[in-house]
Amino acid sequence: MEKWSAATIRDFRRTLLAWYDQEGRDLPWRRDHEPYHVWVSEIMLQQTQVNTVIPYYENFMATFPTVTALANAEQADLLKAWQGLGYYSRARNLQRAAQQLVNDYHGEWPRTAAGLADLVGIGPYTAGAIASIAFGEVVPAVDGNAFRVFSRLLLIDDDIAKPQTRKIFEQVIQPIVDPKRPGAFNQAIMDLGSSYMTAKNSDPAHSPVREFDAAYQEDRVDEFPVKTKAPRPKLMPYYGLIVHSPAGYLMVQRDANQMLTGYWTFPLVIQAELREAVPVDVPTLETDIAALEQQFSTDYQLPIGLTAVSGQPVSHTYTHQRWQVKLLVAELATTPSLTFYPGKWVPAAEIRALPLPKVQEKIMTRYQNQGHPQAFPKN
Repeated sequence: MEKWSAATIRDFRRTLLAWYDQEGRDLPWRRDHEPYHVWVSEIMLQQTQVNTVIPYYENFMATFPTVTALANAEQADLLKAWQGLGYYSRARNLQRAAQQLVNDYHGEWPRTAAGLADLVGIGPYTAGAIASIAFGEVVPAVDGNAFRVFSRLLLIDDDIAKPQTRKIFEQVIQPIVDPKRPGAFNQAIMDLGSSYMTAKNSDPAHSPVREFDAAYQEDRVDEFPVKTKAPRPKLMPYYGLIVHSPAGYLMVQRDANQMLTGYWTFPLVIQAELREAVPVDVPTLETDIAALEQQFSTDYQLPIGLTAVSGQPVSHTYTHQRWQVKLLVAELATTPSLTFYPGKWVPAAEIRALPLPKVQEKIMTRYQNQGHPQAFPKN
């Protein structure tokens, strides 16, 4: 690891901030230092590209302009505003933290990274970003950009996939953060990591801090940061049931024990759980369909006749799981009661008004492309 002198640190700060003042991105959440704006933007930017976030951020602020508005929002409205951003627990944690701020902190924000970390869903990076940008605390904000930038500048070869490595980077970066402009410093590092020092196709030769970039000087840019590969997402085969009656389509709301809590989907059945409940010697699509029909008839008093939709399953990947959803359809002549089934019949024209996860959107698109082009009109 490289060690910088006090003079080098001063030169780096001056060079970095001069570039940022000239070339820093004009983003809607940077137009003031309001902690609510910084917080929401940083949560949205986790796992999501800036250009994707901008319209979501602007709509979110128009819908929930204050912490109090967010704290008091209906869950359906919150999830609808977040629909399409993915990683849906972020939205629920935002509201829980907003409720903390209103109820426990009387609307007053903690002004330090340590205090902010007590709020639901705020980790070390987000706490550092809010504290430095909104309140001027001299702390680093260590995210993927900071890992990448400083590992290359200083040849830090610790594995960033290991949780303990964050502490190493925080300790190294802390004395480099500009004490007069810590928020601008951290935002400049974000912009540097998103432009000249990207993960792929970086351009260190034209970087404003190339003279401080040890990895560039030694032609080792591609070696940093060091990161062991994460395990591949676990394959999760599902059946997706598209059940239609004169009253509409059968929809269920995901509960608190499931991924996508609060969002609405067609009934989704994990194939392995179905086969465990109704074991056969050699499970096939036909035996699974028979088991589903029996389960719905016996357990839910819902007699349905299912037919498989042709083509490949709908695929959607989450961080730790890769869902493959085989679609089955049932067209009912009458509308059975849902007394024993935790769902509701939703007219086709009203489905898109519900909060829908991306996998549900994909299922609907596949169904439409399979000969039902007008099945789910857009609002």
